[in-house]
Amino acid sequence: MFKENTIKLGIAPIGWTNDDLPELGGDIPFEQCVSEMALAGFEGTEVGNKYPHNRDELNNALTLRNLKVASAWFSAFTTTEPLENTIEEFIKHRDFLHDMGAKVIVVSEQGHSIQHKDVSLFDEKPIFTEEEWDLLAEGMNKLGALAKEKGMEVVFHHHMGTGVQTTQEVDRLMEMTDPNLVHLLYDTGHLYFSGEDPLIVLKQHLHRIKHVHLKDVRQSVARSIQENNKSFLEAVKEGVFTVPGDGVIDFEPIFSILAEAEYHGWFVVEAEQDPELANPLQYALSAREYIYKTAGL
Repeated sequence: MFKENTIKLGIAPIGWTNDDLPELGGDIPFEQCVSEMALAGFEGTEVGNKYPHNRDELNNALTLRNLKVASAWFSAFTTTEPLENTIEEFIKHRDFLHDMGAKVIVVSEQGHSIQHKDVSLFDEKPIFTEEEWDLLAEGMNKLGALAKEKGMEVVFHHHMGTGVQTTQEVDRLMEMTDPNLVHLLYDTGHLYFSGEDPLIVLKQHLHRIKHVHLKDVRQSVARSIQENNKSFLEAVKEGVFTVPGDGVIDFEPIFSILAEAEYHGWFVVEAEQDPELANPLQYALSAREYIYKTAGL
């Protein structure tokens, strides 16, 4: 399906230790996390909160396990803070990832985000004003230009509980930003959970997608979260997300479209769950087997 040596398979540490909810996997050490990633057959990882901040130490730990850094999350606040604040932190983040060999930088706009708040995920979703949309577009173009200085690319992460969550919002951001500077992180789980059809965004913005998060959704949990006005963090704790092949999303057409378009880059399995309820190694192995059977990778 995919051309040889075009796809790199990674997995995020969030199934082992959760950045948003430190109590989930709080007792699981970094070494266990990356060792089990390698054992499950993955070749890369995104950087989590337990990873060493020292470049040499992190590089040595990953090299021992034949793992590479795919990227790492960066929180931007272009809609709520002076752009200079975001730029200062972004440059530090960019340089760290560049030193680790990453080619893309995952950026999420966290201005007005409710993903860490105990409020209704759907009823309290932030909506940007016209001025905030302009600030966001300007900020993303600037970050994209800064990434280009290092031969890297910004991939914007649409995300539940933020101002860029729906298909319409993704469309608007892509329309307002420079296609040479701002690219898209395509996250199957966040689109589906938001009530969107992931295939629509995939087809509409195929040429802008430079990074992919493979995340599945448990439909019964997603429905319960919306009907009972629960928060994003409650959704995570209750297991709304899971690995590909364990939820309701059909990944076969997604893989087919990406293969036909000759997508090249990272596929990163990302399914934040409570490791006490969902054994991380078991789910990593399950995801790896499903990707092999479905995409031939």
